[in-house]
Amino acid sequence: MKMLVAVIVLCLLCAGMAMAQDKVLPLPKVSIEVGKSAKPEDVSVTLQILFLMTILSLAPAILILTTAFTRIVVVLHFLRQAMGTQQVPPSQVLIGLAMFLTFFVMAPTWSRVNTDALQPYLDKKMSLEQAYEKGVVPVREFMLRQTREEDLALFVKLANVDKPKNRDDVPLHALVPAFAISELRIGFQIGFLLFIPFLVIDMVISSILLSMGMMMLPPVLISMPFKILLFILVDGWHLIVRSLLESFH
Repeated sequence: MKMLVAVIVLCLLCAGMAMAQDKVLPLPKVSIEVGKSAKPEDVSVTLQILFLMTILSLAPAILILTTAFTRIVVVLHFLRQAMGTQQVPPSQVLIGLAMFLTFFVMAPTWSRVNTDALQPYLDKKMSLEQAYEKGVVPVREFMLRQTREEDLALFVKLANVDKPKNRDDVPLHALVPAFAISELRIGFQIGFLLFIPFLVIDMVISSILLSMGMMMLPPVLISMPFKILLFILVDGWHLIVRSLLESFH
């Protein structure tokens, strides 16, 4: 305690000496300047930077709604609710696992984007517009494989666009929400199936407690260890992850 007080006093003395000598610590200065462009290339670079900043700000939404992340994270959260383990595993762990499983599922698609669009653009073999047109094709193909025709038809109809001749003519602004609700639907279906065995355990434990007259004892307190034991015996994480990965076409 004496040492802590001595350190505080020493710091105050040093600060007082610095103020007495009018010594000011240098602070970094950041400024944004708006000026006139000397050549057209300056405007192009500025617009590219603005476009890049916009994409980065929308990156979380793009990652969630155009990849396998939505289905995976919904199923994992349903699993935790069905087991009744509250905050175990923590949300950070579930989201991290969902992200790495998403990277695994999307690896072939992103590899094609890198080969067909990103690398040629970095090598200056194609323009930004051409790279976008090439890069969006694998992502569109992935989303089309997972999207139900009913959901796709709904958004095409509501978009008031001409009827597409084939699936490749579907506009992207109709494909993304159709893909998102299709993923939510499949995630809820898998989540419902996960609830059934754990619900049976809850009902059995509750019936046993009522028959024994232990109405004041919470059934969840007794059923949770049996749920965890069942999940361990059937190698639950292996089954869930395998089923999730195999559910993607």
